[in-house]
Amino acid sequence: MSPTTEPIRGADVRIPITLACERYDRTEALRDGRVRPAGVDLTYLPQQVEETFFRMARFREFDAAEMSLSSYVITLTRDAPFIAIPVFPSRLFRHSGIYVSAASGIREPADLIGKHVGVAEYQLTANVWIRGILADEYGVPVESVTYRTGGLHQPGRPEKLKVHLPPAVRVEPIGPRQTLSEMLATGEIDAVYTPRTPESFTRGDSGVRRLFDPSRPAEEDYFRRTGIFPIMHVVVLRRDVYERNRWLARSLHDAFEQAKTLCAEGIDETAAARYLLPWLHDEVARTRAVLGADYWPYGLEKNLAVLRTFLRYSYDQGLAARRLEPAELFAPETLESTLV
Repeated sequence: MSPTTEPIRGADVRIPITLACERYDRTEALRDGRVRPAGVDLTYLPQQVEETFFRMARFREFDAAEMSLSSYVITLTRDAPFIAIPVFPSRLFRHSGIYVSAASGIREPADLIGKHVGVAEYQLTANVWIRGILADEYGVPVESVTYRTGGLHQPGRPEKLKVHLPPAVRVEPIGPRQTLSEMLATGEIDAVYTPRTPESFTRGDSGVRRLFDPSRPAEEDYFRRTGIFPIMHVVVLRRDVYERNRWLARSLHDAFEQAKTLCAEGIDETAAARYLLPWLHDEVARTRAVLGADYWPYGLEKNLAVLRTFLRYSYDQGLAARRLEPAELFAPETLESTLV
């Protein structure tokens, strides 16, 4: 089924679906209506990811939503209220997400051992990747640090979902009025693992720096050695919505694919700049030279290695109750190519 072909329900019948998702260039055609999923009357709610994740995980407010890969995997080994499609709206390398305090004495990854490390939530996908990469690549075991949880910029952030961690993993909350960003700046914690840049770093605080600085060489080297471009988010359907109309999974998958294709067309065009980056064409060429032409694939087959690695990390770090296989994550309707 393509986004322009209606399911067999009558040509003018459309199922109303509310999708909560950040505004991305690769999803903009869905938001503005240039791409319409087959058989769907789509309402696109652009929201910051933290709000979407919390509301979907806690209250299941939306028919479909962008979701933390980590939180989704946790739910699959519990009551499984969601089913994903192999669409990955957010991918990022995470060496750049490790920040250290100047007072900590940390100069290289091994220096993290025995330190106190802030994490907004233990379960955050970025933090799962960071812990896994540090363990695999730099000999920093997951249980070798003490984790301090709380808000990065606002006090009082809880875990979206309850986590049941092994005794060897030490997690302690920070104070009810404290934030990780300021504790890092004052040296009250030694480091922070975070997908969002701490304000203390953004404002140029001399007491805060990235562990990998610059981070790009380390991230490019990591990709060359592993072939992994980390996945952060997936798109999920509430399982009750999916079970009523299982064709929705394929319809949404194909629409996301078409929106990404539209985004990629002409991204390196030099006749007129589409984006506020004067050397974007050079950056696109450099990215393709390192990651390959199809560097942001959707679907299962081209993402098996990255998903297997993440699922191993999730289980080994005490988050997933069992070690899942990649195909278990996705609606079966999205795992086979349609006949043309």
